[in-house]
Amino acid sequence: MKIRIGFSALLVLAGVCAASAQTDTVDSHVIAARKAAGGDFGGLLSAICPAERGVIAGIGAGRGPRPAGAPAIPDRATWYAKPYRLFDNLYFVGTRIHSAWVLKTSKGLIVIDTLFDYAIQPEIIDGMKALKLDPKQIKYVLISHAHGDHDQGAALLQSKYGAHVVMGGPDWDTTLARPATYAGGNARKGADDISVGPDGTRLTLGDTTVDIMLTPGHTPGTISAIFPVKDHGKTLMVAYSGGTAFNFPHDKAHFGIYADSQRKMAAAAAAAGASILMSNHTQWDGAYDKVRLAQLRQPGEANPYDIGAKAVQNYFTMTQNCAEAAALELPK
Repeated sequence: MKIRIGFSALLVLAGVCAASAQTDTVDSHVIAARKAAGGDFGGLLSAICPAERGVIAGIGAGRGPRPAGAPAIPDRATWYAKPYRLFDNLYFVGTRIHSAWVLKTSKGLIVIDTLFDYAIQPEIIDGMKALKLDPKQIKYVLISHAHGDHDQGAALLQSKYGAHVVMGGPDWDTTLARPATYAGGNARKGADDISVGPDGTRLTLGDTTVDIMLTPGHTPGTISAIFPVKDHGKTLMVAYSGGTAFNFPHDKAHFGIYADSQRKMAAAAAAAGASILMSNHTQWDGAYDKVRLAQLRQPGEANPYDIGAKAVQNYFTMTQNCAEAAALELPK
């Protein structure tokens, strides 16, 4: 009897192991990602998740310096967006394509991402003035990652207004190694600028604290953040994802780094009770539509960005599973 029980236990254990192995497949991760994406993040799902075996989608467009031969300034009608107040203390000053934000505190302003060089004046500086925000009150500039569509305005805000730049350590290295001809110029690293390392940093300005984490993957120095906003006086928490597409070397190590960062952000977002997910490309989080819809809110209606804590977790479940699926697509 003892022998039969032992043998049965082994059979059960073998079955569990086999089932577990079968769940770690490209298809299982894609299915999990699709389920998590639901109706909230279909655009990003289609951009980064393997659509079929042997295909890895999602090389990000629009990153870094503008392509050779591209117009010095694209047609304004293709990118310009009006500035909007989204929350009591958070303002959209981005383009139709790339997001930039101003977080207002009791002791000054924090700018999050800074667009291409051609957009910094009309979108961020002029946009702030239109919203009755004084650019001279910019104290910090957070750069999610060192690609041109997000960092080319940093040098101007630093030199003209004395803002301190916050960037992931590895992306500071990239920035400081660039030639002087880089569009928009290069941010310089002074004693009061901040380099974010593996342990992250907590930035407090007046009544607002921003928790900043190093989340490598999209670039080695990508940073993400958790911070509070006020919606008609009610405090809500934002999870700001600093990097999305798989524009990094396609090997298991890099996909693993990306997936680990998504798990890290999911845990931080859950701990903070974040119900808002933001990205720096409007196509990923619907920013351009949501900021305009927010202007039409009726009393009692939720902010379009307040999607709930479960949906925020779903975002990171989706990105993690897409990275794991892409890793499994690689040749052994």
